[in-house]
Amino acid sequence: MRTIPKITRKFAAYAFALTFQGGLALAQDAPMPGMQMQHQHAGDSGATLKTELPRFGATQKNASGPLFDLSQALQTAKAGNPTFRQAEAGLQAARARAVQARLYPNPLVGYAGDEIRGGETHGGKQGFFVEQTIVTGGKLALARTAAEKEVRLAEIEAEEQELRVQTSVKMAFYRVLAAQELADCRASLAQIAEQEAQIQQGLANTGQADETEVLAARVEAQRARLAARMKENTLREEWRTLAAVMGRPDMPLQTVAGDLEHGWPELSEAEAVDRVAQQSPAVRIAAAAREQANAALARAQREKIPDIVARAGVEYNHESLNALPQAIGWQANAQLAMALPIFNRNQGNVAAERAAIDRAQAEEQRVALTLRDRAATVIDQYANARLMAEQYRDNLLPLARRSYTLMAERHAEMLAAYPRVLETQRKLFELHFEYLGALESVWTTGLELQGFLLSDGLEAPARPGEMDRAIRETNVPMPERLRSPGE
Repeated sequence: MRTIPKITRKFAAYAFALTFQGGLALAQDAPMPGMQMQHQHAGDSGATLKTELPRFGATQKNASGPLFDLSQALQTAKAGNPTFRQAEAGLQAARARAVQARLYPNPLVGYAGDEIRGGETHGGKQGFFVEQTIVTGGKLALARTAAEKEVRLAEIEAEEQELRVQTSVKMAFYRVLAAQELADCRASLAQIAEQEAQIQQGLANTGQADETEVLAARVEAQRARLAARMKENTLREEWRTLAAVMGRPDMPLQTVAGDLEHGWPELSEAEAVDRVAQQSPAVRIAAAAREQANAALARAQREKIPDIVARAGVEYNHESLNALPQAIGWQANAQLAMALPIFNRNQGNVAAERAAIDRAQAEEQRVALTLRDRAATVIDQYANARLMAEQYRDNLLPLARRSYTLMAERHAEMLAAYPRVLETQRKLFELHFEYLGALESVWTTGLELQGFLLSDGLEAPARPGEMDRAIRETNVPMPERLRSPGE
């Protein structure tokens, strides 16, 4: 049997490859997204290889309906997220309790009678009285102050909830945007894998590849199709999450408009942790809770000062006046009473409020330390994601594009086979896929830090006065949402 020369096999493979068109990504040193180039070889009867680069916004460009942008998402959440109404209801309740705290005790009106049946002299007294408790020691003013501190707590809680929902919507929106781009990239990789499988089959038909190479290419093509379908599922999952946070779970999937490559959250690693630990609404809530505890102590200390109970009334005395057939008539009476603080001086409640102040001070410190710990974790993720995105943008992707350009040029000169061009194309798209994952992490972790780690837009706002609710343990980082770039 004669052996086919190596050069003959090379050009046989190349001649077969020219029958397959499309799917090649040809790049210059700094190409524009979506740039296309064509190569035509002399003597190939006009056969043309059309090339496309990895690009951003393909789904947006090809959308059949109107695009859904971030401002629409925030407006929808403002109207539909139920936690806004919960926070507003909590604020209204706190204000109502502040009104109640400043109200004076109601007077007591009653009937009084003595010897009603009259006895032997047909006398007896009947009448009415009015009784009023006079609050002393400025206790009402102190109660009003404590209630106003609770109102302030509710106001900060409402501000925190608004920030929580906004951050959650922004993060979910950019996850949908990234899922769009990742799904598009996966679809392109599936097309490349399918072309590679077809070429291997053609080479096998001409004796240039064996069955193992064909089967391996088919496996890779099926894996690529599976990965593309999974990314489509991920896109639907991310949209459902966004729709739920907006309070519109029935909203159909729409194409979102945005730009992953530009406008990243700008954060200083040195300042971001301090900003979260010092300016977070959770820190302000803890400080307000401490002030409320101080006001409650002042009110408890005044409780030992007894209130005065004043009572006045009139009675008609039916007893005869000096044995005359004439009743004594109307008589007035008055009483003043107050409790003697001998046994109960509210000392137990005062001690409890002092302990509450100690707890509130420790809670304020705990919140700051917890936020600092969590922020340090997220800032590390942000720094790594940004480093990765910058390196891919400035170094890896340009090198991959240059490598692909050279391979495509060699192919145009009939010095490289089509499978090698597809291989460099696939590597370029894989790097682009990893770049997209890094961009998603930059956006989500950056938005987390800008939003003071408040990312659960469906968590119910705390009621003012609830213990240990200044910072909730379900705040980010959320391990189930932290994944490797491009995963």
